[in-house]
This record gives sequence, C-alpha cells and structure tokens, in this order.
Amino acid sequence: MASLPPRTLGRILTPPSLVGFMVSLAEAPKGGRILEPAAAHAPFLRAFREAHGTGYRFYAVEVDPLALDPPPWAEGHVADFLLWEPHETFHLILGNPPYGALGAGARLPAEKRGLYRKRFTTWHGRYNLYGAFLEKGVRLLAPKGMLVYVVPAGWMVLSEFRKLRAFLAREGETEVYYLGRAFPGVKVVAAVVRFRKGGRGLRLYDAEGPWFHSPVLLLEDPAWQGEMIRFPDPKALEMERRGVPLGALFHLHFAARSPEIRAHPLTRTAPGPGLVPILTGRNLKPGEIDYETPHSGLYFPKEAAGLLKPFYATPHLVVGNTRHYRVVAAWDKRAYPWREEFHLLPRAGVKVDPEGLVSYLNSPEVQAYYRGLYREVVPHLTREMLLRIPVPRDLALNQVPFAASAR
Repeated sequence: MASLPPRTLGRILTPPSLVGFMVSLAEAPKGGRILEPAAAHAPFLRAFREAHGTGYRFYAVEVDPLALDPPPWAEGHVADFLLWEPHETFHLILGNPPYGALGAGARLPAEKRGLYRKRFTTWHGRYNLYGAFLEKGVRLLAPKGMLVYVVPAGWMVLSEFRKLRAFLAREGETEVYYLGRAFPGVKVVAAVVRFRKGGRGLRLYDAEGPWFHSPVLLLEDPAWQGEMIRFPDPKALEMERRGVPLGALFHLHFAARSPEIRAHPLTRTAPGPGLVPILTGRNLKPGEIDYETPHSGLYFPKEAAGLLKPFYATPHLVVGNTRHYRVVAAWDKRAYPWREEFHLLPRAGVKVDPEGLVSYLNSPEVQAYYRGLYREVVPHLTREMLLRIPVPRDLALNQVPFAASAR
C-alpha cells in the first residue's frame, strides 16, 4: 500500500470507519464491474472485496501515476476520470472524489476548464470537482447501477449545485446520509450520497456520530425534483407556515465588490473631510453597526454613497453573509457605503418595524430555525436561505400578499 501525504490533488484520505460504513451501503451483482475513481491505493475496492468476497471485476482510476497503487486483482488506469471514456458501464462506483473549485479563480488551466465545461451539463457558477465526479459517475452507471460517494454536504443547499440536484432527481433515486464532521482534523462537513440509476425520489438520513450509528430516516420525498435538501425540523417548518418569508417583504441586494470599489474615482485609502470608512462584515454586530473602525482601509464620501450603489443612500437592513451558522442583522440608519454582506430594502407598499425586525432576526428563535433546517451544511447564509426566513406578521406593518413570497 502506497504511503500518501494527507492531501494530494484535492484528495482527503478517508477514515477506515467511514470506508466501512460506505461499503456496508454498497451493492453489486456477482460478476459485476466495480469502479473506484480517484483511487490512489484503492481503499474502497479493498474494503469491498474483504466484505463481499471475490467474483467481481475491479477497476481503479487515478490521475496521479505516483499515487496509483491498486491491488493485483484490480485493473488500474492512469487517467483523468472526468475525461476518461471507458467502453463499458459499471454496476457499482464508490469512493471519495477530490474537492476543489472549478469556476473562475480556480487553480485549473483554462484549457482543461474548457474541456470540463463542454462535458458536464450540471456545471453552474463556481461549481466543484466533486459535482463533476457525481455527474460523471452517474453517466457511467449501468441500468440499476449504484454510486456511493462521500462529498462535502454543501451541494444539498448551494445554488451552484441546483443543476446537479435536478440531474440526480431525473436520473434515479438519491439517498443522503448526513455525517457532519466525519474527517478528523478537517473542517469539511460531509455527506454520503447513495444513488441508484432508475427509480425516483429522495431520502435523507441522519448518520452523524463518530461511529456512523444506525442511520435514522428523517425525510422521504418520492416527488423530489432537485430542490434544496433541508432537515425537516418541526418548529422551523411551523415558523415558515405561520410567518411571511423575508423575500416577500424585501428586495435583496449584494454589496459592491472590492474591484468595483477600488476602481471608483471617489474611493480613497486615507481619511479626509467628508469621508467615512467603507464598512465590512467586521463592522456588523448583532443589532448594531460599528461606523468608526476602518476595517476595509478604504474611505468614501458619505453624501455620495449612492454613487457606489444606489441602495446605499437609503437606511436599510444589513444581514451577515458568513457568520458561522448564525443570522446576524442590524439596521444601517446612517446609510454608509459597504464592501460586504446582504442589503435588504422594503418592497413597494411594505412597511416594517426596524427595531422589532432586527431584534427578531438576532433572536435565539431564529438561530434555532437556522440550525434546525441547515445544521452545519454550509458555514454561510445563502441568498435562498435568507429569503426564506419567516417574519412574524406583526413585524410587517403593511404586508404584501403571501403569494408574493420568494419560494
């Protein structure tokens, strides 16, 4: 067995207990073809053979020739799995694909990125290697074949994976086993995907725990079409039924980005008359805004804030984007320029109680709502998650019709 560094080419080594759990979920007919992509020393093939015996055909694919070290009974291929074109399909594909951004800014040659984009219909936004590995694996499955991968859990809710979720829903039956932090010493929050080609529907299981205890079925949706996969927390869902979605009350805007701010002719790098700091997420606190500390190191004329983004000129709601599983909100009474965070302005005809709304969004009730539906799937609040937050009707003084909600 080759000795591998902990991380190579985006690979994170899989704990043996997790390999065993995934093998316990895996199925293949006797004589079937079993494939491990990004295989290295093929820990999944070894574990499957030990658990299920011989009588199968085993294949290992690895892009790094120095890492590929399959057992003698497996057929090894040095190839980029995402570009590999075998002449046969497989009855079981299992493994731990590499993780890494594929979109703009990724450390990937432009030529290879172009090849990937042409091949993968689920590519959207920044995307990620493991999303492409999922699509490729599904396409290589024989009818009724099975795929078992462990991947970051973010695909369950992030918008860049909406095409992937819809693809999985069209192609077969999807089971998700939420693991939480299953990789010691690594911040990845993981989930096992067990997919069977053909059939329909979604099942979500809770398998969080150090020894992957007997999974508990949380959700079964035979009509799933690729929507966000959320945990069915009863209190959170009841809040949504009773409240008005934040997206029905507010228009959401994104802050100006650093390149846009730095390119603006009125931006300064030192304080001066009429200038105020351009605020960042570090200036946002629960229920308050620090208007003084220049965390960005940039300054802008206070009276010209609307030239940077028109909505800056109006007092409005600011909600943190990356707050590690918390909702953090404040009302920007002074209408300052910002470099980060979500900015929400009431829709036409809507009036809100700013103080009451801010107090509610920072409340333990909303934090429990957030963790109940999303746990630690992603460390930041996404646009869709934010727009779904239910607001009590008494905080929306003039409500828009509920049918206008952003769902």
